[in-house]
Amino acid sequence: MTDPVFFAPSRRYTAGEVANLTGSVLVDSDLSDISIEALAPASEGGEHALVFVDGRRNFALMQSLRAAAVLCPAEFAGKAPAGIAVLVHPRPQQAFAMVGRLLFPAAATPAPMTGETGISPHAHVDPSSHVEAGAIVEAGAIIGPRASIGSGTVIAPHAVIGPSCQFGRDGYVGPGASIQYALIGNRVIIHGGARIGQDGFGFVAGAKGPERVPQIGRVIIQDDVEIGSNTTVDRGAMSDTIIGQGTKIDNLVQIAHNVRIGRNCIIAGLSGISGSVTVGDNVTMGGGVGLADHLTIGTGAKLAARSGFMSNVPAGEIWGGYPAQPMAEAMREIAALRRLARARKSGDGGKN
Repeated sequence: MTDPVFFAPSRRYTAGEVANLTGSVLVDSDLSDISIEALAPASEGGEHALVFVDGRRNFALMQSLRAAAVLCPAEFAGKAPAGIAVLVHPRPQQAFAMVGRLLFPAAATPAPMTGETGISPHAHVDPSSHVEAGAIVEAGAIIGPRASIGSGTVIAPHAVIGPSCQFGRDGYVGPGASIQYALIGNRVIIHGGARIGQDGFGFVAGAKGPERVPQIGRVIIQDDVEIGSNTTVDRGAMSDTIIGQGTKIDNLVQIAHNVRIGRNCIIAGLSGISGSVTVGDNVTMGGGVGLADHLTIGTGAKLAARSGFMSNVPAGEIWGGYPAQPMAEAMREIAALRRLARARKSGDGGKN
C-alpha cells in the first residue's frame, strides 16, 4: 500500500515566476527556468523543492542546501551551492508562505471533506433558512431555522449552525463545530470541534448555591478571522463578545463572555481570556497566557507565553511572568534570583 498524498501541488512554478510573484530578486537569471513543485524545510530540501533560510542562527544551513531554490536575505545570497536558484527577499518566510498558498491552496483554505457540492441530501437544512447558491452543506450538518449561509462557504459534516445565525461568504465551519447566537463575517475559518456562542460562565451566589445569570448577548466575528480546533467563544451576558477583523486564534483557547478583541491579533493555544477583557489591535499572546477579568490590553502589546495577567498592559509594551510585569523588570528579577542561588551554592550567603 502506497502512502497517500494529501496535498498535491496546483501546478509547477519556475524560479522566475516565484521571483515575480513575491517581489524577490533572482540572483542568477540563467536559473529562472528551474522547476518548483514542493516546499520543504531547509534542513531537508529535496529535488524541485523551495526552501527558505532566515536568521543568523540558520546561516550555516546555506552551504549544505539540497533544493531547487532558496528564499533568503541579501547577506546570505553568496553562500548557496551552485545550481540552486537564489531568491533574495527582505522577509523570506513571508514570501515562502505566499508561494505555499499558491502551490497548495487546499492547505490554506479547507476544502469539503466528502467532495459534495451544494446541499447534501443527508444534511438537515430547515426550510426557513437561507443557503446561497455556491455554498456547500455536507452530510450530517445541521442548519437551524432562519439561519443564513453565504455563497462559497463550506459547512463540514456534523457541524451545527443554530437558529438565526448568519455566516458570510467564502468561509468554513469544520466537522463537529457548533455555532449559535452568532453573526459571522466573510472568509472566516472555524476549525473542527470549536464552540461558538454557548453560555458565558455567569453565576451569582444564591441561598442554595450558585445561580445562573442569563446570558442574552451575541458573538460577533468580523471578516478574515480564523478560530482553531476545540476553541470556545462564549456569547455575551448582556453586551456582545466581539472578535475583530483578521484576528487568528489557535486551538484550545477559551474566550469568555463580553470579551472584545481587536483587529489582527495573534492568540496562541491554551490561552484563556476571562470575562469583559478588552484587547487592542495587533496584540500577540504566546501559548498558555491567562488574563484576569475586566483587564485592558493595549494596542500592539506582546504577552509572553505562560504568563498570568492581573493588571492592565499599556499599548506597545512587552510583558511576561507570573504575575506578569514589564519584561525588562521580569528579566532583572530572574537574574537577581540566579545570582542569589549561585551565591548560596558557593557558601558566601549572597554577600558578593
